[in-house]
Amino acid sequence: MLKQALVFTKDSSNLFFHILTKCNLSCTHCYINKDQHGANTLDIDTIKAWLNLFSKKAFQTNLIFLGGEPTLHPDLFLAVKEAKRLEFKSIIIDTNGYLFHNILEKISCDDIDFLSFSLDGATKQTNDTIRGKGSYEKVMEGIQIARDKKFSCSMIYTVSDMNIHELELMPDLVKTLGIQRFFIQVIGMRGSSLPLNGKLQVSKDVWLKTIPKVAEKIAAHGIVVLYPKVFLNKNEIFQCAGNVADNYFVFPNGRVYQCPICEDFPLHSYEIRQNTLVAAPRINEKDLFSLTIPEGCVMNKMIQPQNLSYDKKGFPEHQIACCMLKEVISK
Repeated sequence: MLKQALVFTKDSSNLFFHILTKCNLSCTHCYINKDQHGANTLDIDTIKAWLNLFSKKAFQTNLIFLGGEPTLHPDLFLAVKEAKRLEFKSIIIDTNGYLFHNILEKISCDDIDFLSFSLDGATKQTNDTIRGKGSYEKVMEGIQIARDKKFSCSMIYTVSDMNIHELELMPDLVKTLGIQRFFIQVIGMRGSSLPLNGKLQVSKDVWLKTIPKVAEKIAAHGIVVLYPKVFLNKNEIFQCAGNVADNYFVFPNGRVYQCPICEDFPLHSYEIRQNTLVAAPRINEKDLFSLTIPEGCVMNKMIQPQNLSYDKKGFPEHQIACCMLKEVISK
């Protein structure tokens, strides 16, 4: 079993492109904040123009189309075609499985690298409690349709106190679905469900006891597994992706963040104005990336202090890793 950290590098970047914030579901852990992200749906000409803003580094950029639910956009297929024309390094669609507008009839498995399905429970009861009634069956149906059409599929499982007890059931489930990559996500304390999310986060002990073990079991089936590092070991040095890598989180109102933890606040690094990418006024998140603190991630200290704990002398009991730092396990 091969286990390694996904290292930050200037030679690779990620573009998380939210083409709309509308969704047909109301997931418990939704991070969308329409007051901060906008409620509009970008038209296809704007999508094309914004993709072109990042086209100079397209060959080294992984593009992820997001929402809301991106397949609700009637012109998603045209956006995919444009991204393909611009030769992005990889193209991914994150979906809840409903696959609106017959999207899989309008693109082929050669147009995108992965369809990434969200599932938050190994059983219908748990998943549908979190994501909405009927969503479990729709995900299963969507994966089957995609696999029949030869699309490569990945899955995202956002761990919370509501579903971590079923994570150990996932290895047996995913091996029957033809999934090639499995992402374990930590629940974020942000977005439309912020008050509840803080209560749903699992503890450090539960995370470390459960996540690596399940990840290895899934990887044993030949599936690549990625999950956030979250907690650094004592001999590990904190590194902020904002200082090293090019990651962009683009929202329909034109805000462009480099750190997802900041997305509930007007701290974005850039703005898109009249289809031009411009630096946002200071002070913004970029001014915070270089700060060095004992707790590790300064964004957690400022925005998510609930993630931190201290000993009797007031020293941090652990360092929080950059949220972009992932562990990767493969067979």
